[in-house]
Amino acid sequence: MGPYAIATYRSLIGAVAVVVFLVVMRRGLPRGSATWKTGLVQGITNLAVPYILLNIALQHASAGFVGLLVALVPMLTAVLAHFMLPAERLGVVKVLGLAVAAGGVGVLLLAGDSGLVDGGRPDLALLLGFLGAASIAFGGTYAKIHAGAYTPLQVTGIHFVSGAAVIAVVALSVEGPSAPQNMETWALMTYLGLFGQFMPFVLFYRLLQRVSATYASMVGYVVPLIAVTAGVILLDERLQAGIVLGGLLILVGVLITDRSERIAVIAAEGAPEELIASAE
Repeated sequence: MGPYAIATYRSLIGAVAVVVFLVVMRRGLPRGSATWKTGLVQGITNLAVPYILLNIALQHASAGFVGLLVALVPMLTAVLAHFMLPAERLGVVKVLGLAVAAGGVGVLLLAGDSGLVDGGRPDLALLLGFLGAASIAFGGTYAKIHAGAYTPLQVTGIHFVSGAAVIAVVALSVEGPSAPQNMETWALMTYLGLFGQFMPFVLFYRLLQRVSATYASMVGYVVPLIAVTAGVILLDERLQAGIVLGGLLILVGVLITDRSERIAVIAAEGAPEELIASAE
């Protein structure tokens, strides 16, 4: 199946899962302009745009390579949050983390390693992955702004339905009608829709109601570790020097930002200076 069709079916299955869950739990249909507006914005920025871009990027580079770019989401979220959320300002440590991660992206670009056994276009994959990560970062920051005005599950439903609709239109215009041809493909699409989309987003929106946008996005640094490992084991992808060095720099940059965010949270909660000093 083509990249657009994959994104369409996993999004549709995720949307069906949300609707069924709402009906079973008797939560009712989404109401309120804030819920609908947030869900529609998320459908575009946190589903349609990144899923299309990242699925295309996977045609030109390895899963590990693209997974490393997803790790940029916390960095880009920190930058956007600085301008969009008064309580989440960039400090010296966050800027340092951003610089280190940017160096990792530079290494990926200069090394020219795609991680694929045959060919690949790492430059194109890098551009698509960066744009996808930036779109996710904007969506997460926007959702944080309105975090107290919506129910996570209802926003997830609008998010999936609207995003799936956009992706479906693009898929039909670019690839034409397409459907899984066997039970194995349907099983994979179902897995992606439920465990790669439905569950993570519901948990993410719940998390946004409790912590900062930057801190919530930190789960992104788990993605490259899994993607690189699974790519090598399951897909015979290459663990090339440029990907290793660039990936390490990106992860170090994320961890630096993570440490800065933890210290900020502790300080905001009025912790004793001794505890803040130990965190540093």
